[in-house]
Amino acid sequence: MTLIMSFERKKILVLGAGYAGLTTVTRLQKTLGFQDADITLINKNEYHYESTWLHQVAAGTIHWEEATYPITKVINTQKVRFVPAEVTAIHRDEQRVETNQGEFEYDILVVALGFESESFGIDGMDQYAETITSPETAVAARQEIERNFINYKNSKDPRDLSILVGGAGYTGVEFLGELIESIPELAKQHNIDYDDVKITCVEAAPSMLPMFSDELTQYAVDFLESKGVEFKIGTPIVAANEKGFVVKVDDEETQLEASSVIWTAGVRGNSLMEESFEGVKRGRIVTNPDLTIDGYDNIFVIGDVAAVMNGEGENARPHPTTAQIAMQLGELTAKNIKNKLNGDRLETFEFDDKGTVCSLGADEGIGVVFNREVKGARAAFLKRVIDTRAVFKIGGPFLAYSKGKFL
Repeated sequence: MTLIMSFERKKILVLGAGYAGLTTVTRLQKTLGFQDADITLINKNEYHYESTWLHQVAAGTIHWEEATYPITKVINTQKVRFVPAEVTAIHRDEQRVETNQGEFEYDILVVALGFESESFGIDGMDQYAETITSPETAVAARQEIERNFINYKNSKDPRDLSILVGGAGYTGVEFLGELIESIPELAKQHNIDYDDVKITCVEAAPSMLPMFSDELTQYAVDFLESKGVEFKIGTPIVAANEKGFVVKVDDEETQLEASSVIWTAGVRGNSLMEESFEGVKRGRIVTNPDLTIDGYDNIFVIGDVAAVMNGEGENARPHPTTAQIAMQLGELTAKNIKNKLNGDRLETFEFDDKGTVCSLGADEGIGVVFNREVKGARAAFLKRVIDTRAVFKIGGPFLAYSKGKFL
C-alpha cells in the first residue's frame, strides 16, 4: 500500500507595488520554487512609479512615462499572479481581502499600500493646492503651471507667473531644483521674461532639510536663491484659498498670492489602514522588529504604512519612510516569509544607511554618502547612481539600462 501525501501551497498575498511591495515580490520569486507558494500581487495601477522622481514630472523636466514601468516587466508571471485592482477592505481575522475585482484569501499577507497626501488639517489645502503624490497629481501640478503661463498672455496678471511651494522638506527642495531648470524654458516658449516669474517656498519649521548639516542646507539655499527662489522659513501656512496661501507672520495673517500652488509638505500612509487595524496613526501602524504586527504573525506591514521603530523605550522613533528603507524592508520581508515557510526563526530589521542625496536640479545637489558630505556636481552624479541602482535592484540590468539616468 502506497501512502500519498499532499501539501497545500501557502497563499501569499502582497498589497501594493511600490518600492516595498515590489521588492518583496521580486525577492520571493527568486527564492521560492513553484511548489512553495501561490504568490499574488495586487496593485491599483498596472505600472510601478518611481515616487522619488515625481518632483521631476511635476516640474516638467521628465515625462510621466519616464518615471514608470509596467509591473509585468519585473515579475515572473509563471510564479506570481498580478491583479490590477484597488483594495477596499482587509479582514485580518478572516484572512481575506476585498478589492474592486473580487475577494482574495491568504495565509500570509504583506501590506504595502503606500502613501497619500497629508494636509495636516490646513483649511482649503486639499481643495486649492496641487500635490506630488502620484504620476496623475504630478502631471496635474505641471499642467496648472503651464496653464497659468498661457493665461498670462491675456490676463497680464502677475499671479499667473507666481508659483507657491508649500514645504521646504526633501520633496519641496528637489521640486524647486527642477523648477529653476524648467521654468526658464517655459517662459521662453511663451515670450515671458523669466525675471517676471516669482517662485516662493513657504516652510513652517524654523529650518529646512533637518537631515543635513547647516553647511549643506545653506549651500542649497544659496544656490536656489541665486536662481530666483524666495524662501519664507518659520512661516506657518494657516489656510489655502483661490488666491494662494494665508500665512502667519508675527502673529498676523498675510495673504500670499499665486495662481500655481503646490503642496509638498506632508504625506501619510494609506487611509485604508485606519479602517483595517487598531492603533494606526496617520496611516502607519507600529510593527514588531520582524515586521509583523501584534497579534498577527502572518501579516507583514512595510513601506509607508509601517512605523518601524528605531531605538528602544522612550527614545524609540520610527524610521523615515524613504525609498532606501522601503526596499530594505521588502528584502527582509521576503527573507522572513521564506523562513516562516521553512519553520525557521524570523529575523529583525536593521537599517543599513548608505546615505541620502537631495538633488537641486540635474547638475547640483547636496548629500551624505557613507558618512561623508557631498555637494555640487558630485552630489548630482551620486543622485543619478542612487536612482538607477533602485531600478536595477528591482528590475535588473536591462530595466536599469532603459529607465536609469545615465542615457
